[in-house]
Amino acid sequence: MRLISYRHQGRAGVGVMAGDDAFVSLGAAAPDLPANLRLIIALPDWQARVRRAVEGRKPDLRLADVKLDPVIIDPNAIWALALNYQSHLDETGLTTSKEYPQIFLRHAQSQVGAGEPILCPPPSVGRAYDYEGELAVVIGRGGRFIPRDKAMDHVAGYSIYNEGSVREFQSHNRQFGLGKNFERSGSFGPWLMTPDEFGNPYEKLVMTRLNGKTRQRESIGHLIFKVEDLIHYLSLGHKLRPGDVIVTGTPGALKPDAGDREAQIEAHVKTGGVQYAGRVHMKPGDVCEVEIEGLGILRNPVIADEAGYRPD
Repeated sequence: MRLISYRHQGRAGVGVMAGDDAFVSLGAAAPDLPANLRLIIALPDWQARVRRAVEGRKPDLRLADVKLDPVIIDPNAIWALALNYQSHLDETGLTTSKEYPQIFLRHAQSQVGAGEPILCPPPSVGRAYDYEGELAVVIGRGGRFIPRDKAMDHVAGYSIYNEGSVREFQSHNRQFGLGKNFERSGSFGPWLMTPDEFGNPYEKLVMTRLNGKTRQRESIGHLIFKVEDLIHYLSLGHKLRPGDVIVTGTPGALKPDAGDREAQIEAHVKTGGVQYAGRVHMKPGDVCEVEIEGLGILRNPVIADEAGYRPD
């Protein structure tokens, strides 16, 4: 089952996909259910109620008729992982703990839904604006002190995340902070897919394409800290809540061929941070796609942030 959060004629709603381009509106099929996916997955019997509501119903809206919101529009927390693939460690030359995952927070205002534009900062603010294709895990059943062998029982479903990062600001201090939270810099979607439909995440590939060229491609099975490790670890200090999002980390860039000049180190903006071949900064006019095998494609155009900044 695939569920979306959307806006239609100024109203928010939740839908259940029926094919790849049409869906059943839960507002019409089950008006007693909340019009908010976070609230729906907090219900103890939410999957059964949703399945009953859409059984036998024909789709009443198409994706072309609506704007997609981030899958969870109002998460209590978005926990994101740094340096969680060995390929990313290798390309950066950085090190990480072998015992503890490296975690930082994003906020909801830093993300948009599938198909919506992501904002490239003005060049005078930051030019090293980078994609990071990642698997997102959405918590359905909360709790504390969750053992690893029970952790997957707490997963409502999976989605795709483009963890857009402004490297200059990321390197300003020891906390990633603002560099990971520029306005509308990342994206989350297109839908939540339930575990029974997605299957084993460690058998899937994550791929990122910029303007049609593949820049990242790796098995999710290469995660250093797996989904169950992250759920367990976070629950030691934080009561996980329905709708919490865990963004599991990004793999390294594919090595560029000799003719791929924009991916060479000398083409990179000097941010004061780590430079490595294979990374290509996003710019206005680009289209970025993150695909996860069996899950879907998160596609976003890149446009200039024209919020009116004027350098001093």
